[in-house]
Parts: sequence; structure tokens; C-alpha cells
Amino acid sequence: MNTPMKEILDRVLRHEQLSREEMRDILVSITHNEIPAEQVTALLTALQMRGVSVDELLGFRDGILETGVPALLKADRYIDVVGTGGDRKNTFNISTTACFVIAGAGYKVAKHGNYAATSVSGASNVIQHHGVRFTDDIDRLNRSLDEAGIVYLHAQLFARAMKYVGPIRKALQFPTIFNLLGPLVNPSRPQCQLLGVANLDQMRLYQQVYQRLGIDYGIVHSIDGYDEISLTGDFKVTTNHYERLFAPADLGFSTAKPEELVGGATEDEAAAIFDAVLQNRALPAQKNIVLANAAFGIQVLERGLKSIEECIEIARESIDSGLAQATFIKFAEINS
Repeated sequence: MNTPMKEILDRVLRHEQLSREEMRDILVSITHNEIPAEQVTALLTALQMRGVSVDELLGFRDGILETGVPALLKADRYIDVVGTGGDRKNTFNISTTACFVIAGAGYKVAKHGNYAATSVSGASNVIQHHGVRFTDDIDRLNRSLDEAGIVYLHAQLFARAMKYVGPIRKALQFPTIFNLLGPLVNPSRPQCQLLGVANLDQMRLYQQVYQRLGIDYGIVHSIDGYDEISLTGDFKVTTNHYERLFAPADLGFSTAKPEELVGGATEDEAAAIFDAVLQNRALPAQKNIVLANAAFGIQVLERGLKSIEECIEIARESIDSGLAQATFIKFAEINS
């Protein structure tokens, strides 16, 4: 690391911004145990109080991907659908379910996820609940993508840097820059991403990040605080092509009730909702919420050339035809 940490901390405390390269160097130094935990704690706290810049977020992203395990997938175009988390709404696995609907419609998906942080069941919880074994074996990952159209990348197998900051993050007990990094460190570096955020400040931040990365993106936020399209009220969508506020009725959907989104009190209950949606026997609101999120993901994959109404019908056909469920069965068979 070229710049001493004392100088770095002094600058952050003066509310100066660090460069992308400086942040990348700091992250690499953390993984080499070259920075005392007390200084890492001070940096994370100061950044959180001051607010993180686009360059600072990108620098830590560069460092995590550089020090982690890459996932070199043999596909030209695929998407990740993910939420930032932290909305504390304990919804069922909406993004994960939407991924299998998208794959069932014939698109490629590389889902990056982890265990739950603030809900009963995260992506890794519901996937593992069905007997899937996580792997970083590239041949198995590519087989899954080729034969099932979807691959699951369990974050803990790929982002080695996270274990070095885990105890510090746990002790701090407040969000840090690392909470913003989860959606940005998919080790396969997808060309498309649908991201749900918990507030409009995050929407603006990630929009700038995606523009710098040059990928096709959709960012969604429900105005009542969900980090996905909840259909409980109006929601905002921003993509490479437009920025718009939608109401559920604009998509032909009824307004959902918050209790219809709850993932249950146990992993078993969350998994049961996941299964019910893919098997086309869920509550109408549960199915509609997945359709809405999957549709905006499909629109990102289609570079905005299909209307959202067309994309909803593509997603609906994936569920109604049984292809979404067949995709999940095939995925589980390959990865068990």
C-alpha cells in the first residue's frame, strides 16, 4: 500500500474522498493482514459517517474481485437479480424465485447470494434447503448454466476478503461500505443486473456505479421501503433507457398487502412459498410479485427493446407452462 493509513484516515476525517486505486490498495492490504483491525474499524466508521463515493465503492469492489475466486462462465449474456437487503421486511425469496422464472423463459442467469442477514431465509438458505451443494468448481458451474440455464454462486466461496472484515463488521453493529458491495461483487461479472434497493439515495449511487461499469441494469425501489418490486404501492424503476414511477395497476396487477409478502417464521415456510410460486399454486399476490420482478429482469436482458407488458407475459408463460419448475428441478439435480 503506497499511502500510509494515518494519512488515509486524516483525509477521510477531513471529508476528502479517496481514489478508486487507493481503495483497491486498502482492500488488498486488509486481506494481507497489513492493516490493524483498529484502523480498519476507524476507516469503516468514518466512511459511514461521511458517506461513500462512487470511486470508493468501485475501489473496494475491484479489490474484492481481485483477491477472490473468479467464476469464468461460458455464456455471452446473463443476468443477476439481487436486492441490497436491509429493508427488514422479511419477505419470501422474491429475487431467487424470479431468477428461476427468468431461466425457465430461456434466458441465462448467474445468481449471486448468501445466507440471510435480516430475514428468515436468504438466497443461500432456500437453495441449500432443497439439497443443493454450493461449489466453486467451474466445470460444474458451467454445466449448470448450460443445461439448466442458471448457476448459483454462494458468496462465501468466492469473496475471500469478506472473512477478514467479518469480525469487525459484526462488532460494529451498523451498516458499512461492505453492505453496499454485495450486489457488485458477483464473481462472474454479469453483463446485466436487476437490483432492488431500500431507498432512493442507494438508487442514485448504484445508477452512477452501473454507468461507470458500462453494464445493462435495472434498479427498482418500492416507495414504501421494500428493496424489490413489492406491488404494495408505487415503485420506481431506473434503467439504461428510462426512469419512471409505476403503480401496480400500470402492469395490470392488484395492489398487494404487506402480509402477502412475508416469508414466514422458519426456513421451511419460506421454502414452501418458493416451491408454491414455481409450481403455480401460490397466492395470486405472491405470483404477481415474482412476475413483476422477473419481467423487469427480462427487459434488462432484452436491452429495453421489449415492453414491460411483453416481458410480463414471457415470465407468466414460464410459470404457467411448468418450465420454471422444470428448470429448478434440473438445477437441483445437477447441483446436489
